[in-house]
Amino acid sequence: MWDRIREKLTILADAAKYDVSCSSSGSNRKNTNKGLGDTGNGICHTYTEDGRCVSLLKILLTNFCIYDCAYCVSRRSNDVQRAAFTVDEVVELTIEFYRRNYIEGLFLSSGIFKNADFTMERMVKVAKKLRLEHNFNGYIHLKSIPGASEELLYEAGLYADRLSINLEMPTEMGLKLVAPEKSHKEVQEGLGIVKDKLIQFKNERKIIKSTPKFVPAGQSTQMVVGATPESDKEIMYTADAYYKNFNLKRVYYSGYIPVRDDANMPMMGSQPPLMRENRLYQTDWLLRFYGFEIQEILNDTHPNLDTQVDPKLSWALRNPHFFPVDINTADYEMILRIPGVGVKSAKKIIQARRFGRIHIYQLKKLGIAYNRAKYFLVCNDSPIPSKDLETNQIKHLILSESQSKYLKTDPQQLNLFAV
Repeated sequence: MWDRIREKLTILADAAKYDVSCSSSGSNRKNTNKGLGDTGNGICHTYTEDGRCVSLLKILLTNFCIYDCAYCVSRRSNDVQRAAFTVDEVVELTIEFYRRNYIEGLFLSSGIFKNADFTMERMVKVAKKLRLEHNFNGYIHLKSIPGASEELLYEAGLYADRLSINLEMPTEMGLKLVAPEKSHKEVQEGLGIVKDKLIQFKNERKIIKSTPKFVPAGQSTQMVVGATPESDKEIMYTADAYYKNFNLKRVYYSGYIPVRDDANMPMMGSQPPLMRENRLYQTDWLLRFYGFEIQEILNDTHPNLDTQVDPKLSWALRNPHFFPVDINTADYEMILRIPGVGVKSAKKIIQARRFGRIHIYQLKKLGIAYNRAKYFLVCNDSPIPSKDLETNQIKHLILSESQSKYLKTDPQQLNLFAV
């Protein structure tokens, strides 16, 4: 029996790797020289808010699917080996992996077989059985099925730490181009149900302390980037709207990996847009933690992100009238907007200047990227940045310094800047 389960695990763990909404980084490290721990098929890593790394068993319940989405390796027309776990098999795998200290939780997604409720019901049974029959208190992330009933989503929220529903493509038009059987409406309905339940449980807990937890880690979604022709502006405006309308914890951006030859999509063999994906995550970070509005970063004049520099630096170069910022007098919000200054560094600057004016050597010790920030700030002993420098010159200087830095450590890193 275990040989058959191992075969299923190989198939369904490989099919699950395309879903990035658990912040996963796949690993196949083997235990050598009697080391501690082992990482096998289907184990990935996610990170908690306090920075802890958590290992998850990441699998599909099945890769059978009634849909024929052009971007999906599990689409019904694809000639791949199919498999399906039973509820008991997923429960047993999770418990056995947990007992061996391979994992701390489960990320369970699935192809859709028969219909949404049929699939979702089995995923809920897995979580329910783990919690109630095995007293499993590890992390559980369930990938909700679009179109699943309110009752099943409610029950899933009682047993899962996080729920997510994939938006797939950033726009309805893009989705219809590659997955005409799907719609954003079903996703929105599912996200809306969970949002309303979260509010309801939060209000009830204020009155009744014994109110059970409901999706304590919140909900998230994922968009595929590069499969359809949306601009970065369209992608990020969609993300911004979903953050605001559904109180999402995260939106994930997955660079499209070509899985078939299709006239509507990138050709097989083309590289995933990893740099673009990275810039989208950086933009997402600016919206969530740096106080930026999406219109400041992407608009009709600048519909796409600059792949050469990060979006905060790009914004600063387009808005020279805000700079230089006096690090000793500026408010926290403006310090956050200086390229090379992160959230932690900005807080340290605010704390440090209570004890005296800040100098260059102190800024470097506080962890800012001074070679980048120096063009946009002044402190107690820094020269005022030259007004004679054009923004293109500043950009060139920063890129040149970055290249030199990587060349000193590893010449192979130079290709990261060859964009």
